[in-house]
Amino acid sequence: MSYSIGQVAQKLGVSIDTLRYYDKSGLLPFVKRNSAGRREFTDNDLHLMQTIMCLKNAGVPVHEIATFVQLRLQGDASLDERYQLLIDHEKNLKTKILDLQETIAYLQYKKWYYETAVNAGTETIHFVPGTNEVDPNLARQYQQHLTAKGDLTTLALFNEVVDVPVKD
Repeated sequence: MSYSIGQVAQKLGVSIDTLRYYDKSGLLPFVKRNSAGRREFTDNDLHLMQTIMCLKNAGVPVHEIATFVQLRLQGDASLDERYQLLIDHEKNLKTKILDLQETIAYLQYKKWYYETAVNAGTETIHFVPGTNEVDPNLARQYQQHLTAKGDLTTLALFNEVVDVPVKD
């Protein structure tokens, strides 16, 4: 089956301009053109486009995706390189995901801080009495809050972010 650039854009959820940019960036050397000069995508091209979109969504720079596409055009001779490229980017993506999860865990801590202050009508509930300094035991209080809620996933991530051991 043959698809126009508009059909491919619709199937992939991107603009036609994005596909044209990818073509100019060397990501679509496999796409043939008809006698009128229009791009004609095949089912196999769509499969390759899904790979390109996946790599793009994973944060892989366009020039590295172009390298991957060129390696694919080499066939079996580049299998190891393509496999290693995917392993490397999967590792990078997992690191980013963990970083984001830790960021969310800390933001949830700050949200708890402000939620409890709003409920009390004052932020001073989190301060050392008579000062405007945050109580050094505040993180431990939050850990106890998470434990009481049974939110062990957030607790584990929060513990990665802050250096406060949980007391028994």
